Formats: sequence, C-alpha cells, structure tokens
Amino acid sequence: MKPADALARFVEQGLRAGHSRDELRAAMASAGWTEAEIEAALAGWHDAGLSLAVPCPRPSVSAREAMVYGLLFFALLSLCWNLITLGFALIDMWLADRPDAHFRRFLPRWSIATLIVVTPLFAALYIYIERQHRDRTGRAGSVIRRWFGSVTFLLAALTLLGSAISVVYGVLSGDMNAQNIAKTALVVTIAGLVLLFFRDFMRES
Repeated sequence: MKPADALARFVEQGLRAGHSRDELRAAMASAGWTEAEIEAALAGWHDAGLSLAVPCPRPSVSAREAMVYGLLFFALLSLCWNLITLGFALIDMWLADRPDAHFRRFLPRWSIATLIVVTPLFAALYIYIERQHRDRTGRAGSVIRRWFGSVTFLLAALTLLGSAISVVYGVLSGDMNAQNIAKTALVVTIAGLVLLFFRDFMRES
C-alpha cells in the first residue's frame, strides 16, 4: 500500500470512529507526516456527520482531455514560434540598413500559412476548454490543466530568462542595435502575454 493510500485510509477510519479533523491532524503530525501530506489526506474525505466518512471527488485525467490539452499545447507552441519567426523577418526588413526587395522574397510564408491555420484552432480549443472548466465548478479539479499551466509557465519563464541573458551579452559585446532590441522586445512581449493568458491554469483547486 502506498503511503498516501495508507494515510487516506487512516483518515477514513478516524472520521468513522468519531475523531475530529484536528485530532487526526495532530496524530498524523506527531507521526512525522508533513503538513502538505496531512492536508491532502484530509481533503480526500468529508465529515458529513454520519457514521462514515464521505469520499471527496478527486482530480482525474481522461484520454479525451489529455488529447485536447495536447492539441492546445501544440497550437500554442506553433503560434508563438511562427509569430516570432514572422516578427524577426519583418524587423530585419524594416530596420535593415539598406532595405530592398531581397527581404520580401524571403518572408517566411510557411509561418504565415501556419498562423492562418493554427490561430482559429487555438481559439476554438481554448474556448472549448474554458467551457468545460466552467462546467466542472464544484467538482474535482483537472490535473492536466495544472500540468499544462506549470509547463507553459516554465517555458515562458525560461524564455524571459534567455532574453535577459541575451540583452546582457549584447550590452557586454556591443552588439545591441535597433534590430536586436526590437527582436528581444518581441520575444519578451509574447512570453509575457503567455504568462498573463494562462495564469489561471495553475490556480486550479
């Protein structure tokens, strides 16, 4: 039996025997369990005043939900990557020392095509996920939603960190021109928008 399962069973038996949550919390703490483990075990059961503990709904992951969030993650990565690629090309075209038709011939048409297809897909998936999330109100939260938010936050934070390192390196090497500043600003803006857009995903309870 896993430690978490053993602790959950202890809480169930304690509540069934008529012990209060404070008594169970003190007993588990004295046995060496951490506060997070104790609260997780207590959160799994509800004392409804009966002679037995009522199990609380637990977060779960379905194959359909995993597929939808996987598609959303792919759409988000494609959207950000191709926005940056297209933005870099436009910055090079607009801020070049001698702009000419050479740049226009090499505009990333693949990025433009990807954005045309992926943007409505991302919007549709996001609306669908938010609608499903509202319908879950009062029930167990979504594990994969928290994981999606955590991974997205990690990638955005690493992008911001890389941009800061790039700025410091450019200043030290004397390579900070208008093009590099504009490119860095574009990356920071997109990473910041991702952080703001998905900040609620990690607040799932």
